[in-house]
Amino acid sequence: MSSLFGNKLKSLRGKKRIPQRRLSAILEIDTATYCKIEKGDRKARREQVYILADFLDTDVKKLLQLWSADKVYEIIADEEDASQILNVVAENISNCRHQKVKL
Repeated sequence: MSSLFGNKLKSLRGKKRIPQRRLSAILEIDTATYCKIEKGDRKARREQVYILADFLDTDVKKLLQLWSADKVYEIIADEEDASQILNVVAENISNCRHQKVKL
């Protein structure tokens, strides 16, 4: 399964001509595990996203968005009403933010 996060990592790594073994060393994991992260077969940990963003000199917020989107996708992709579920979640987040602002 391909992932938004993994595809972005592969793209950033390719542009900077960094071998997978170098990123795996920075994350203190083996190269095969890093390869699985890029392919979407394994999930990176949140703290690894920060390390990768820093090393690849990219916006951590955008990288975290892709990482989070992959997690959400994994949960609801097979649901018949996936789009409606996302709408409910978005509405709930919006309502919670408005309630916090009023406090």
